[in-house]
Amino acid sequence: MKNLVQSNYTSVLSRVRELKEKYGESWNAINAENAARMEGQNQFKTGLDIAKYTAAIMRKDMADYDKDNTNYTQSLGCWHGFVAQQKMIAVKKHHKTTSKRYLYLSGWMVAALRSEFGPLPDQSMHEKTSVPSLIAEIYDFLRQADAVALNDLFRRKQNGENVQDLLDNFETHIVPIIADIDAGFGNEEATYLLAKKMIQAGACAIQIENQVSDAKQCGHQDGKVTVPHEDFIAKLNAVSYAFLELGVEEGIIVARTDSEGAGLTQKLPVSKKPGDLASQYLAFVEAEPIQIKDAQDNDILLKRNGKLVRPVRLSNGLYKFREGTNIDRVVLDCVTSLQNGADLLWIETPTPNVKQIADMVNRVRKVVPNAKLVYNNSPSFNWTLNFRQQVFEEMLAAGFDVMHYDKDNLMDAKYDDTTLSKKADEKIKSFQKDAAEQAGVFHHLITLPTYHTTALHMNDLAQNYFGEDGMLAYVKNVQRQEIRKGVACVKHQRMAGSDLGDDHKTFFAGDNALKAGGTKNTSNQFEIKKTKTTSIPKVA
Repeated sequence: MKNLVQSNYTSVLSRVRELKEKYGESWNAINAENAARMEGQNQFKTGLDIAKYTAAIMRKDMADYDKDNTNYTQSLGCWHGFVAQQKMIAVKKHHKTTSKRYLYLSGWMVAALRSEFGPLPDQSMHEKTSVPSLIAEIYDFLRQADAVALNDLFRRKQNGENVQDLLDNFETHIVPIIADIDAGFGNEEATYLLAKKMIQAGACAIQIENQVSDAKQCGHQDGKVTVPHEDFIAKLNAVSYAFLELGVEEGIIVARTDSEGAGLTQKLPVSKKPGDLASQYLAFVEAEPIQIKDAQDNDILLKRNGKLVRPVRLSNGLYKFREGTNIDRVVLDCVTSLQNGADLLWIETPTPNVKQIADMVNRVRKVVPNAKLVYNNSPSFNWTLNFRQQVFEEMLAAGFDVMHYDKDNLMDAKYDDTTLSKKADEKIKSFQKDAAEQAGVFHHLITLPTYHTTALHMNDLAQNYFGEDGMLAYVKNVQRQEIRKGVACVKHQRMAGSDLGDDHKTFFAGDNALKAGGTKNTSNQFEIKKTKTTSIPKVA
């Protein structure tokens, strides 16, 4: 996308100079260069600016994938603005560009980590306002990453360093967010109102699932209840209208189907003519033949293939789907969603198996040839075990000797350096590439990575800091690693905006500014100094 820093800088510089002439001496203290620099450091004024900008990025990436399916995209789920900020700073540092890298906002993590009720399961019990609040927070932190990085460049320029090329080609940390609206938090009007708030906060892509809103379950748990297609289409329409009302014409809708693992429905839709959507949905419902004389008071009966049947209804009032219909329901869900406003699909699967995903997507593509998936590389899967099982079956089918492997205990660490394990790890490594090329996966994400990394790192630090290592546990495994690897927040004062604030205070108050930087600032201890290369004696 176009660089915004220099175009903003030039236009603002000209505009502020005109304003200084207009208002005369009362504007003498305003420095046009400083004003232009500040605006250049804040390239996006509103969440809608971000939504429009990032929607265009996603549309281009989707078109690139349609031309070449090796052009898949990726994201990691983030539950705090700081986590998202450090992720994108690291992406820019290690990969030199943010191209094809997004952010994911997980409803699961909002429920577990951001609700005022405290930690909650993924059942849409958290406040709906917490979702747009997190989107806004993430973009606040990404804008700050821009401001800090650009401020560093402007400082270097002031000190005589030639950084013009870096300014001219500066790439923003702002990237698309795919944001989880769960099942829409109520009826279609509630979905529309929440979608608006999410878009206004900056979301260009909204993911919505076809579960019953007030009975929503995590996609990897049991007890999921889906809604008839007409209900889901109404919510797709609600999100579309929200995008259009706010002028985000390229906004993206990700339609998720939970039908693969869902065996229940709450409603029986009304069929108006043979073969319509309601009729197709009703055909999946489990029913038993019945004679009218055997019907009880308040029974609900259907006519199916010229015969009277009674849908199987549980004691809680829910209806069961017929066993073995789940994949057919997934395919119908996907086709129907794409034909009614969705741009991308999300299929929740029980395991990460490329062939199984491809089988479903290929059926959808017979009707919608350019169908594309967002796929959840979920931590709910035991990736090690799943892929060792897949390789075990492949090796067995190919005639390899697998007698020394215990098929029921392949997770055992004793197998870590075996041929089977290495083959499984190679399949895990290539999973995203393989699924993109063979199963129509445009976007790969991990929903809860930072939830798990936080828990893992705190486990390790707590074990050693409160043990024999004491302070060395932090210094050796955290701070020293930050310094060696050039992690931006090792200078946490700078990352929080201290240097940026000092410069702003200088703009506002001149020589009277009380600044945090100086010789007594302990952050100076982290300045990287070049040393002469000499032989270093080894410990005897």
